[in-house]
Amino acid sequence: MANTTLDIFFPDLSTSQPLPYADSGIQAGFPSPAQDYITESIDLNREIVRHPAATFYGRVAGDSMIEEGIEPGDIVVIDRSLEPSDGDLTVCCLDGEFTLKRISLRAGNVWLIPSNETFDPILVTPDSRFEIWGVVTHTIRNNRRPRH
Repeated sequence: MANTTLDIFFPDLSTSQPLPYADSGIQAGFPSPAQDYITESIDLNREIVRHPAATFYGRVAGDSMIEEGIEPGDIVVIDRSLEPSDGDLTVCCLDGEFTLKRISLRAGNVWLIPSNETFDPILVTPDSRFEIWGVVTHTIRNNRRPRH
């Protein structure tokens, strides 16, 4: 089965790392005057990890979710305490392998939906060993283009 897979890691929440935060926002349209100084800070541990005992990081391998902007090497934040809903981006364990897909819960069936037209949706059958392992809450990616 050709899927997007994950390496799973535990977050280290033992320290905080407050970073400067542009609290007035950063314009993605017309430029706005730059702030002369930044007084606010943000700690990403507290911002993206709501349930520390149930949160994990996963590094994406594979390209079945590229049309959703999730590429190999991206890191996803997975919260195992959340109840999955139809349409959620989830980490599933299917027949002993992790895969990253949107879930479709319709008419008593579970479908795993890729975001790459070269991949087909996967119907979870009664013969499958299947578990929705966690719900993805955030994606972290390196936006800097590779330098040669």
